[in-house]
Amino acid sequence: MSVTYPPVAFHFSVSFDLPGVQDNDFRFREVSGLTMELDEYAHAEGGENRFIHRLPGRAKYPDLTLKRGMVSDSVVTDWCREAVHNLDISPTTVWVSLLDEEHTPLRTYTFVHAWPKKWVVGDLNAESSAVAIESLDLAYQMFTVE
Repeated sequence: MSVTYPPVAFHFSVSFDLPGVQDNDFRFREVSGLTMELDEYAHAEGGENRFIHRLPGRAKYPDLTLKRGMVSDSVVTDWCREAVHNLDISPTTVWVSLLDEEHTPLRTYTFVHAWPKKWVVGDLNAESSAVAIESLDLAYQMFTVE
């Protein structure tokens, strides 16, 4: 079945190739950083003053950012803490899947050799009734789209 309408951006899943991952490790409220681009370098040709050649370079990928309500028991959070506290960097694969109404992946983004770069707990505010949010920034080598 081909999809002829744009999929909704709120129905997605995130999974990690980490041992002991539980259900609460898949529940994220926001994913950002699904971007790929090429570096560009300029080459000036001798004798040609009208323009500079603009040539493609290497692919580059910004950090993947995952946000969720803070959970007390999380393998993913432990993985991040181990990386920061003990410099125990254990790269893994992360999958982000955009799902259809029957929870079937429409498109899956595979992040290769991902490792935790930053873990942030959102601001705590006594005058707000907001949920405590944690944010994970992951660096990775590249991602593929399937």
